[in-house]
Amino acid sequence: MARTLTTIGFDADDTLWHNERFFRITQQRFAELLEDHTPLDMDPELLSERLLAAEKRNLGRYGYGVKGFTLSMIETAIEVTDARVPASVIHELIEAGQMMLSFPIELLPHARDAVTAVASSHRVILVTKGDLLDQERKLAQSGLGDLFSAVEIVSEKTPEAYNEIFQRHGDGANRAMMVGNSMRSDVMPVLAAGGWGTYVPHGLTWEIEQASAPEGDPRYREIVDLSELANLVDQIG
Repeated sequence: MARTLTTIGFDADDTLWHNERFFRITQQRFAELLEDHTPLDMDPELLSERLLAAEKRNLGRYGYGVKGFTLSMIETAIEVTDARVPASVIHELIEAGQMMLSFPIELLPHARDAVTAVASSHRVILVTKGDLLDQERKLAQSGLGDLFSAVEIVSEKTPEAYNEIFQRHGDGANRAMMVGNSMRSDVMPVLAAGGWGTYVPHGLTWEIEQASAPEGDPRYREIVDLSELANLVDQIG
């Protein structure tokens, strides 16, 4: 009997290793640096909203990842201070962004075991967004690289992208599953492509990556953490 699933795709950031925590740490530093240079009524929550708005505007220009985030911090700093932000603060924001590119990789619980278990019976591929060099660095440091039959670093996760990826590295989207912490990027588009989407909640998820769960979709699954993945794949396939 042919297996239902032949290919499993994994998201990287905040699915296999920690990532969003470093953005939150840097955003806190951003607020501290601007504290003495913004209007008195500019509280941290409003500053965060202005930064998020800049990130959304800039996705089409810079894409996802640290570089776009750093440029958005600089742009927001100039805007909220009416272009009076000192050059020394801009310099520190650049250094904060550079620091993000050097944070050590820490795997999430069960990540290695989950990938290893699934790789013993299925093709496994990594499908991620972000800065090319940074994502390659994180994959190399993770020690998981040899477990993947392919790595795809894309500008956006769309149904078309998943169709093309799973066709090229598998038997099509209808026999593939994508596993990740982003409902918007890892679940919804792969379901639209005809595949299976498995949501793995993470305590910290960027606002832009949040979406409502597709309750009732027969190919949607949710697991508590990656320790449940191998059993889920066996049940389906």
